[in-house]
Amino acid sequence: MRPDPSASTLPQGAVALADWGVIRASGADAATFLHGQLTQDILHLPAATARLAGYCSAKGRLLATFVVWRRGPEDILLACSADVLPAVLKRLSMFVMRAKCRLSDASAELPLWGLAGGAAAPAPAAAWGCVVAGEVDFIRLPAAQIDGIEVPRALAAGPLAATAPALDPQAWRGLEVLSGTARVCAATSEQFVPQMVNLELVGGVNFQKGCYPGQEVVARSQYRGTLKRRAYVLQGDAPLQPGQEVFHSADPSQPAGMVVNAGSIGPAHAALVELKIAALQGGSLHAGSAQGPLLRPSALPYDIPATEAA
Repeated sequence: MRPDPSASTLPQGAVALADWGVIRASGADAATFLHGQLTQDILHLPAATARLAGYCSAKGRLLATFVVWRRGPEDILLACSADVLPAVLKRLSMFVMRAKCRLSDASAELPLWGLAGGAAAPAPAAAWGCVVAGEVDFIRLPAAQIDGIEVPRALAAGPLAATAPALDPQAWRGLEVLSGTARVCAATSEQFVPQMVNLELVGGVNFQKGCYPGQEVVARSQYRGTLKRRAYVLQGDAPLQPGQEVFHSADPSQPAGMVVNAGSIGPAHAALVELKIAALQGGSLHAGSAQGPLLRPSALPYDIPATEAA
C-alpha cells in the first residue's frame, strides 16, 4: 500500500473505536454456553489469551465476528462491530435458557481503542496475547503489512488515558484490511461462510470442538473439496465501503465479490474483498460495476492454500 512506507510515515497512535462494541458474558456457565454457539473453543480459552471467533446462522453464514477474551473466571468479553451488537446480543440471549450465563452490552463500561505502531507496546508481543494493566485490557492483534513492513496493532478495552498521537479512524481501518483479518458488520452480516473471508486461516475456526450453529455447513466447506471463494486485499483510487459489490470485466452482469472491510491510509484506499478465486486469473476487477474504479490485487500477510490459489 502506498505512500512510501518509511518509519516516519507508517500509521501510529490511538483511536477510539466508535464502530466497535463489547458484549459481556458472565456466570458459571458462560464459557460452556459460548462454546456451543461460536466457531472457536471458548471452554479452554486461557486467561492471558484472546481468540478470534465467528457466530453463524444455521446456514453457516457469519452473523458476526468477535475478539474473545476472559476478564475473570466467570467473565468473558466479546468485541464486535457495534452495528451488529444489538441483534447478536438478542439472538444469543434467546438460547441461554437455564444456563447460568448473563449477557449484557458492556460497550459504555469498556470503551475500545485501536493502537498502532509504538502505541501498541503495552500489549504482549505475540498475536492474541492479552494482559490487564489497571482497568485496561490490552490485546495484541495480527500486524498489518505495508509493502513488507510490519505495523503492530493492538486493541485496548477500558478507560485508556490516551497519551499517544491521535490516529485517523480510516487509517486504523486500513491497517485492519492489511492484516487480512475480517470483521463482519451490518452490511455484510449473513453474507459469508467463514472460509470465504479466510476466518480459519487466521485462527477463527476450531474444527476439533463440538457443535455450534452452522457447524455442518462450515465443516462441509472445509472438507468437501477446493473452495471457490476467498478474501483478498484489493487497492484502488477511490474509497470503498463494506457491502459494496465488486465486478469482473469478463462477466459484467453479476458481482464477482463483495467488500468485507475497507479503509484508507493517506491517499491510498484498500479493502479486504471476498472474491471468486477464478476472478484473479485474468481480466480486471472494478468497484460497484464493471465500469467502476479499477481495483488492483495486493499481498495478504498469510498464504492461501496452494490448491486454491488462482
